[in-house]
Amino acid sequence: MSSEYILELTDITKEFPGVKALDQIRLKVRKGTVHALMGENGAGKSTLMKIIFGIYIPDKGSIKFKGEEIKLSGSKDALRRGISMIHQELTPVPLMTVAENIFLGRESTLGFGWINKKKMVEETRKLFESLQIDINPNAKMVDLSIANMQMVEIAAAVSYNADLIIMDEPTSAITDKEVEQLFQIIASLKSKGVSIIYISHKMGEIFRICDDITVFRDGQCIGTKSVNELNQEILIQMMVGREIKQVFHKDEAEIGEVMLSVKNLTRKGKFQNISFEVRRGEILGIAGLMGAGRTEVIESIFGIHPPDSGEFYIKGKKVEIKSPRDAIKNRMGLLTEDRKITGAFLPLTVKDNMIVSSINDYLNKFGLLKRQLVNDMCSAFVDRLSIKTPSLNQHIVNLSGGNQQKVLLARWLLNNPDILILDEPTRGIDVGAKSEIHKLMSRLAQTGKAIIMISSELPEILGMSDRIMVMHEGHKKGELNRAEASQEKIMELAYR
Repeated sequence: MSSEYILELTDITKEFPGVKALDQIRLKVRKGTVHALMGENGAGKSTLMKIIFGIYIPDKGSIKFKGEEIKLSGSKDALRRGISMIHQELTPVPLMTVAENIFLGRESTLGFGWINKKKMVEETRKLFESLQIDINPNAKMVDLSIANMQMVEIAAAVSYNADLIIMDEPTSAITDKEVEQLFQIIASLKSKGVSIIYISHKMGEIFRICDDITVFRDGQCIGTKSVNELNQEILIQMMVGREIKQVFHKDEAEIGEVMLSVKNLTRKGKFQNISFEVRRGEILGIAGLMGAGRTEVIESIFGIHPPDSGEFYIKGKKVEIKSPRDAIKNRMGLLTEDRKITGAFLPLTVKDNMIVSSINDYLNKFGLLKRQLVNDMCSAFVDRLSIKTPSLNQHIVNLSGGNQQKVLLARWLLNNPDILILDEPTRGIDVGAKSEIHKLMSRLAQTGKAIIMISSELPEILGMSDRIMVMHEGHKKGELNRAEASQEKIMELAYR
């Protein structure tokens, strides 16, 4: 009977340019239960939650809440109806107080528009006492630790007295003590009949607090089972049970000397005692779930955020890397995770984006640009990488995602690096462009480049890597060679 369920989703579909994020999703959440959503990075979980919370509008499908079909017009509408959400990304207003953040958009007033700060502080204090949270309501958010910011976010979601609370990775930034507090809060909410949708990559949490589990894979709902019907092995099989249909272009390359050796790399609060090496001609894949610390490690290797301790050796020689300039001097290149935010200079041309990190090589003795040489070198890479652009003077923002990515690869290849780090090299680009990037990676390995590749796509990790390092919550959990690696083995290490 429908009265058993607080939320019923039918055939929810959502597409973004070039990708079907959700494909005819069906989901039912029982009243007064904790319902887990599980799946790899990019499986569609967070997209669906944003639909339930009114941030996204589905292209197709229906939402029934408390027995009534609804069409949400935004997050305020969702809150009004009794749906609140703890977001994966923290979004505090840093210069406001804790109490002001808790009641943002629904402030108590004294009349004539004056805000009743005293009442807001008192209400926040009562809320925190009920949740056993020890944070000063008058403290500025900017002065709080990340863990306390997360607890404020949790308290804010609870303060709406919602019938359904979405918790998207709520324990990603809090300590074990605060996790226990959260679990007590969840138990209290359940006892009052509140339903919770819980997203987490932490298996222990899921089996401890959840009643039902729904598995997502590649934008589709694979199935829903009671937690009593599952164990970790069965759950992992559900999450990765697809065949790898995409053919990856991975030619054999001669693997030679160790090019980069990283020893006991540690950055407080991010990762600990990370050690690995990558050889000439090798593609080392780094796998792990969101928050595993993969990007943070390679940012430290490249000098963006220097580590607190650890050592780097290039071709057996110890080197200091305290800045990207040091990394570049040591013949390293980094293709960053987000090409629009940290990669491309969107207002600039294709040519400008290509030469920005090697511009000193194209200056004459008077400090003027050797324009013909620049044009010749950039044109050569346009041809070599099959970059589709009307001209070198085209603004990079007008290119497709795949062609933008190839321009950024050309930027580093102009420096002729020995070690190339690729963070999510095919994220957000179409299948054809992915194939071209994979072929290019394979050719670069054959020419003797040492490549480190981070990817959240298990088929890509398995298809392109000679060796795979798996991380979980800032720790290295193991290495697998190409012959022994499988989706199940990677996921077992990633969830440890």
